[in-house]
Amino acid sequence: MTGMKFRSIGAIAMGLAAFAMTAMPAEAKRGGSFGSRGSRTAVAPATTATAPKQVAPVQRSMTEKAPAQSSASQRAAASAAPAKQSRFGGMGKGLLGGLIAGGLIGMLLGNGFGALNGSGILMALLQVALIGGLVWFGLRMFRRRPAMAPAGARAGAPGMSAFTASRPQEQQHSGWSKPFPASGASAAPVTQELAISLQDKEEFERLLTEVQDAFSREDYARLRASTTPEVMSYLAEDLSVNAGNGLRNEVSATELLDAEVAEAWSEAGADYATIAMQYQSIDIMRDRDTGAVVEGDPTTPTRTTELWTFVRRGEGFWMLSAIQQA
Repeated sequence: MTGMKFRSIGAIAMGLAAFAMTAMPAEAKRGGSFGSRGSRTAVAPATTATAPKQVAPVQRSMTEKAPAQSSASQRAAASAAPAKQSRFGGMGKGLLGGLIAGGLIGMLLGNGFGALNGSGILMALLQVALIGGLVWFGLRMFRRRPAMAPAGARAGAPGMSAFTASRPQEQQHSGWSKPFPASGASAAPVTQELAISLQDKEEFERLLTEVQDAFSREDYARLRASTTPEVMSYLAEDLSVNAGNGLRNEVSATELLDAEVAEAWSEAGADYATIAMQYQSIDIMRDRDTGAVVEGDPTTPTRTTELWTFVRRGEGFWMLSAIQQA
């Protein structure tokens, strides 16, 4: 009976493994949520008519995901937290206890107390007093060092105002909708609202097509020119997974259908723009050796809605810095 149970479990496990192997190509396509939105990486982007559902913050990112706290909250957390121990607080006490315990055990075994071997209980007490005095002196010296007082910190900058309806509307271009929606509130500090021009929108549309085409052709040089190093690393990882599975993800006939500015801001010498994009493309998976279509329809385009974040530093060009599934 036990042998039959093990054989049944083994058969089920083999079946699940086979199912996972057959389902693997579906996971090989570019997808997911990755990249960086600066200080807003851990903040959900604002909703738009193009992407009306709330999108989760970026999932895979090399940017610290903890939102910056305001000075008031930092002071409250500091007052609620226990006082920070000195460098001798934990390790020093343990070291002192170890020395004393080791000395007493050695004395009981007839080996004396430490270096003053065979000097009796009086020498042992003298060594305990000497070591205790040194540790006490060290603790006092370190506790005298002035600590950084949070009370003098400046108050955090107030949240930036949202896009208003009084903002001039620009000429409608291609798939771009107007008027622009309001930007959602953000926990990111020291940011400024950024106006997105018609030229910027044209650049975003060009990058959408260029990145899709470069990914399809596995053109690493074009991907490096159009994306940040972080996004490039994630795309290269996806391409290597496809190659390892003997597959190639082909994306063609990309056409922007609708786009809206979800958020646009400046911070730390860089400009960021998160754009809700709805586009259609022919997205298929082919076998690298035979060219046979493994997944997708080569004749019917599919619609996709994603939030693409672009970054521009100084007088440089816009580059793709994050992609989020909507």
